[in-house]
Amino acid sequence: MIDARPINIRTPKEIEAMREAGRIVGEVHEMIRREARPGMTTGELDAKAEEIIRGRGAVPSFLGYKPPGRTPYPASLCTSIDNQIVHGIPGDRVLRKGEILSVDVGAKLGDYHGDAALTVPIGEVSEEAAQLMRVTEESLYKGIEQVHPGKRISDIGAAVQAHVEAAGFSVVREFVGHGIGKDMHEPPEIPNFGQPGFGPRIIAGMAFAIEPMVNAGGWRMRELEDGWTAVTADGSLSAHFEHTVAVTENGPVILTLP
Repeated sequence: MIDARPINIRTPKEIEAMREAGRIVGEVHEMIRREARPGMTTGELDAKAEEIIRGRGAVPSFLGYKPPGRTPYPASLCTSIDNQIVHGIPGDRVLRKGEILSVDVGAKLGDYHGDAALTVPIGEVSEEAAQLMRVTEESLYKGIEQVHPGKRISDIGAAVQAHVEAAGFSVVREFVGHGIGKDMHEPPEIPNFGQPGFGPRIIAGMAFAIEPMVNAGGWRMRELEDGWTAVTADGSLSAHFEHTVAVTENGPVILTLP
């Protein structure tokens, strides 16, 4: 169902508050890059992330999050391994050399959220996995480059899709980027595919979470019995990168850097 709510326009003060939340998310990303290694469990990473978030006076955006028809999400991170696209639940799973790990994290500081994701190698990985991660991260920045006043929302996804498909990979269709601010998910929805020149015009003061999810094989997915974890339908690898971005008169500003 299309969200009919208007797109929020944030003041410079609000954007600065979102930047403070985003810095905490960026700090968690630094921890993931440093700590995710063979022998570590996803539950241990989750505990370290929650410690950082709460230690900065924030709360995990994902913990207890309950969309309609789902059980509350039970962790602070989403930890998705290899063919898991998104929403993998941390636990006793031990990371092994050669895997790739996608981590999505959100933090709410005061009234505002930051949200970002990255995919990291666990030790040495295959050439295909390395290329998938590189192309997915590049596609995120291709999308961010479109975030200028006067452009259209669909310009973002069109740029992502063009870059991904030129490399022989596919863009997940079922999950999209989104507006962000006082709620973690706000209008507009931002697909990572489509034709340019459609949708609302981008205006200074908007804030988006742009998040390509890219599969090495086909774009289709299925959901596991836990009610959260999404995996590739064909078992192929998947990668995920995301930043929270504010629109200024001069273009995009990434808010989820440490």
